[in-house]
Amino acid sequence: MSTFRGLEMARQALSTQQSALYTTGHNISNANTPGYSRQRVNMQAMNAYPTPGMNSPHLPGQMGTGVEAGSVQRIRNQFLDTQFRSENASVGYWSQRTEALSRMENLLNEPSDSGIEAAMSDFWSALQTASTTPGENGGRAVILSRGEALADTFNHLSSSMNTIRTDLQTETENTINQANSMIENLKDINSQIKKLETHGYTANDLYDRRDNILDELSEIVNIDVSYNKDHIPGGKQGDGVAIVNIIVADGEPVNIVNGVTGETQQIDDPVYTEINGMKVFESINVGDVDITSSRGTIQSYVHASGYAEGEGENAVAKGDFPEMLEKLDNLAHAIVTSFNELHKEGDSGLPFFEELTDAQGAAGKMAVALKDRSDVNVSREGNSGDLARDLSNVFTSANEDLDGVSVNGYLESIIGEVGVDAKHAITMLDNTATLQHQVNNQRQSISAVSLDEEMTNMIKFQHAYNAAARGMTAMDELIDTIINRMGLVGR
Repeated sequence: MSTFRGLEMARQALSTQQSALYTTGHNISNANTPGYSRQRVNMQAMNAYPTPGMNSPHLPGQMGTGVEAGSVQRIRNQFLDTQFRSENASVGYWSQRTEALSRMENLLNEPSDSGIEAAMSDFWSALQTASTTPGENGGRAVILSRGEALADTFNHLSSSMNTIRTDLQTETENTINQANSMIENLKDINSQIKKLETHGYTANDLYDRRDNILDELSEIVNIDVSYNKDHIPGGKQGDGVAIVNIIVADGEPVNIVNGVTGETQQIDDPVYTEINGMKVFESINVGDVDITSSRGTIQSYVHASGYAEGEGENAVAKGDFPEMLEKLDNLAHAIVTSFNELHKEGDSGLPFFEELTDAQGAAGKMAVALKDRSDVNVSREGNSGDLARDLSNVFTSANEDLDGVSVNGYLESIIGEVGVDAKHAITMLDNTATLQHQVNNQRQSISAVSLDEEMTNMIKFQHAYNAAARGMTAMDELIDTIINRMGLVGR
């Protein structure tokens, strides 16, 4: 072994400890960087001397030759990443579903003094009052006014819900654009990682950027991520390039990012269809595969704003808002039909509301037909008030158009179903968010930067660096003795 080997050993020790200090500093600098995974220098002993061979010197044993930085490893657990992304898809779904149902609840605004239940109650009270004072024109004016208020309430609910449906469809399109942007970013990062790994480098910071994008994408659609390392030279470490598939409920996963070939597939713009005058989702495709069954934000928007179930003439509109609009239409149609049928038995023989041919869009079309209070009928003959009493019973009596349920009972069931659905969505969001939080805490316990730990490491590496420097000084003194002092005796 060379006389100068001790200096080289000390130099390598200094270099290795310095690399560890640099990495520790990098960790501390990124302690608050979202998605950053702490890094660690894996130190390893260098090959001992001598190596086996025919001409190797005969020594009692091999001598160590120092230390080297084998690799800079990113501390990450891919199994926990997979768990997190699976739960993240559910959180994305239930989060948006909860928000949509909350908007529906706020719109119905029940119980309150300004909701549809209050409007129906005021209309009923006006009819009851008129039945006891049938000769007063004031009672007829109140009935006309309260009827207009009820029609306006139905119109407002129908218009507002259709506006929310349109907003949700726009949000779906925006979310698809975001997902496509992420797909392109993943393609670019995969390309950079492949170039670095091919030359033996470990792209730790690029891995973090890629994982952050994958986490965001997993909230939009349910994804499966695998890695290919065929391009990495032997003996070198690396995560490899990512292959990303969208998991659909009723078929094979569809590939959107292929890190091996560099190919990607974008999510196409939504395909819409019209059912009973209502624009709903027909499909959202990647290639030839419909991905609306993939858990995530996109599916939540589809389920809330409306989608087509069935094909051709058998297709029906399903979803939170379409089904609510259908129920409101049925309720409005039942009120208009039953009320008009009785009202025409009075003196004027006129319908109170504008006639409706069917229930389709009835809530949005509901309007009072009468313009003059004198045309409001409260009695069949004379001033008995019998017709007003019968008209008020429209809200409490069984209605054939509502399958034998009264108008009031039907409305209560609507409001109750919305409350149950909203409560279920909140419960599911809490459950999935709790699971996601637990998995994320596990990820953070492994990957997050602990400043206390990093400060301890800094002190440890600093002491090792100082010791290596002191070793170099000692070797320098030994060599100085050999070069400058040996052989001076006797001169």
